[in-house]
Amino acid sequence: MFFGMPFLIAAVPGALVILLTLWFRKRNLSFFVRLLPSILTFCAAVLTFLYGYIEVRGFEGAAYGILALFLLSFSILGSVIATKSVTKQNQVKS
Repeated sequence: MFFGMPFLIAAVPGALVILLTLWFRKRNLSFFVRLLPSILTFCAAVLTFLYGYIEVRGFEGAAYGILALFLLSFSILGSVIATKSVTKQNQVKS
């Protein structure tokens, strides 16, 4: 439960970040717009970690740290998806 609950809590915004990034990439929006969900998720992960480390502390603070770790992993995955080029994928399919 110590790792399961933070993962399940981070899965909802993480899935939203991935879906938004895929949708922005499919619409050929600018690089900054494609990267924006990942940047916001990274900021949320840093703030969550700091809140758990400074304010809460203890075992519950560690759970906040694990939540921040999972949010950070979704942020990294979203940024990798955002940096992929759409034209390269279209050339492979043709």
